[in-house]
Amino acid sequence: MEELWQLSATELAQGIREKSFSVSEAVGSVLDRVADKNSDLNAITVEFPDEARAAAAAADESIAAGEDLGPLHGVPVTIKENIDVGGQATPNGVPAFEGLMASEDAPLVKNLLDAGAIVIGRTNVPEFSMRGTTVNPLRGRTFNPWDEDASPGGSSGGGGAAAAAGFGPLHHGNDIGGSLRFPALANGITTVKPTNNRIPVYNSSASAERGPLSQVTSVQGIMARDAQDLALATEVMIRPDPRDPLCPPIPWHGSGLDDPITIAVTKDPCGYSMHEGIVDLIDQAADALRDAGYRVVEIATPSVEEPFRGWFQTLVTEMDVALWPLVVEYGSDEIKTTFDYFFRMGEVLELDRFIHDFGDRTRMMREWNLFLEDYPLVLTPIYMNRLYDWDYDLQSFEACKDFLEASTYSMAINYLGLPAGVIGTGMVEERPAAVQIVGRRYREDLICDALEALQQRCGRLTDLLWAKEGL
Repeated sequence: MEELWQLSATELAQGIREKSFSVSEAVGSVLDRVADKNSDLNAITVEFPDEARAAAAAADESIAAGEDLGPLHGVPVTIKENIDVGGQATPNGVPAFEGLMASEDAPLVKNLLDAGAIVIGRTNVPEFSMRGTTVNPLRGRTFNPWDEDASPGGSSGGGGAAAAAGFGPLHHGNDIGGSLRFPALANGITTVKPTNNRIPVYNSSASAERGPLSQVTSVQGIMARDAQDLALATEVMIRPDPRDPLCPPIPWHGSGLDDPITIAVTKDPCGYSMHEGIVDLIDQAADALRDAGYRVVEIATPSVEEPFRGWFQTLVTEMDVALWPLVVEYGSDEIKTTFDYFFRMGEVLELDRFIHDFGDRTRMMREWNLFLEDYPLVLTPIYMNRLYDWDYDLQSFEACKDFLEASTYSMAINYLGLPAGVIGTGMVEERPAAVQIVGRRYREDLICDALEALQQRCGRLTDLLWAKEGL
């Protein structure tokens, strides 16, 4: 019989609503699992057991009083340590920011709480949330529950490892180049990176507004073990908030499409030597989606390399202006080396070139929008090699460059502002591996449906992990 910590958010919410078990029992089961396993993984860096138990007791009282229940009533969640939780610090992995307190909940935290979710803790990040792995001098290193030498992904690696380990069903993260999707890949779980600005964001602890690249490519989202939970949580999180003037009031469900929905498939390596195991997983996923009733067509897409290069050049320029001074003053030698590698690979653009190149992003978006009119979903790689070691990006300049080039399909999608889901579907050289599904703007609902179809046919990868524990 499954323990409550093993249940999905959908199952927990339903069981609580049907009074099969109490919120206190559900939250207590998750907290016990955290107490048993988190010391080995360092995924949750700040725990709220007393507050969570008190919130669970209050949630049970609401049920007893016959009050209306939100869609996530009593469901445990974690929040990444770069987003504000009122009364808590938002250090973003930087020791100098350990006392940077939030005066109020960020919009997405408020939306989750308003839906009835219970925050049980904060999850780990790399310094400044700027690496594809998760380690920092303030909180230490997060370990991958599958393989201690493998990366847990970044920058939302704490939440990814927490999801795989069973520390509740829902874990917040954010993504400017892959920071939701790398942890999903690395930990054998699933996520959907929404369309840019889809989920409102605001940090009361921030000293300045975000730069232009961050405003149009960095997004908030949720990681889960079960694909069915992505739609449940993301629909809650997209509710607009006046603190974020860029968040559009667009409903979760878009207009219906004629059946069968066409999915384009690409295995273009974009000049990279893609691992045969990744090619096999894409073929497996294509067969699964075809079996689910989709029309699957292998076809050339608009350029992926071009938006990847645009993302990288714009990122390096914004890093130089907005982040490098902070890294110089407050960062460790490791994060300085990371930035140095990025600057060596890229070019800080002069103002006229920045304006021209960033403006040309619209042309790339248009080309993809037109393609997606005919092919509403696109099956792609997410990382084109075996899952990397936890310190791979700092092993050498060449390793860091390889990591970025293997991630072309991840980072290009951020520059295009398109939504994309990732789901672990198999193992490559004994480490988790995944595929990506890209969709039309604001059609995360279609992506989530496809991810559910994949999970139903390929299985849930974390079941293999838990089998090692005899669960």
